Amino acid sequence: MSELSRALADIQAIKAQLARSAQFHGYGAGSVCATALLALLAGLLQGIYLPDPVHQVELYLVLWVSTAGVALLIIEVDAFTRAQRLHPDMAWRMFAAAGAQFLPAILGGVLLTGVLLVSCRASLWMLPGLWQLVFSLGVFSSCTLLPRAMPVVGVWYMASGLMYLAGGQTGRALSPWAMAVPFAIGQLLVAAVLHLDHRDHRETDDRSRTPGHPSLRL
Repeated sequence: MSELSRALADIQAIKAQLARSAQFHGYGAGSVCATALLALLAGLLQGIYLPDPVHQVELYLVLWVSTAGVALLIIEVDAFTRAQRLHPDMAWRMFAAAGAQFLPAILGGVLLTGVLLVSCRASLWMLPGLWQLVFSLGVFSSCTLLPRAMPVVGVWYMASGLMYLAGGQTGRALSPWAMAVPFAIGQLLVAAVLHLDHRDHRETDDRSRTPGHPSLRL
């Protein structure tokens, strides 16, 4: 391998390492807020059209899996667009690194749902709580690339999921609000954390551009 090839390979390795360790600013508060509203809308639709979700579990899954898919699409499209603007030199690397940290939680949630649906239908009432627990693990695993306050969101999802499971198979099993309310609150928390972090980031940038700031001195 030539010296030039080795140098280029080293540069690519450094960029990959930076993408895995630097904070990702691509996630936007606005798109996350939209997913909170989407969760409430899905809960409203379930309350109207699925009055007996325990005996309409396939339709229940279609509704909430579709909602999750649309929410993921909204967030990721916005994140990639923002990443191209905020991380122009490493947009794809940082976007992929952020997605890779959350991907195991998504796959785990999908596989867990499939196993319960095929082999343990009597336990399907647990899905809202299990989904929230899986989501919390995804949040925790992504914290290295996200604002420092983001673990609060993981704690919320874990607590809400455990509270649902602790309630047992009661009359509220698969209630629309067992999904809509925790996810709406959780996503609003995410949006708040992102908004505060983006504000702090802008203020830091503004200060760094102020004449006389140490970073501008020769």
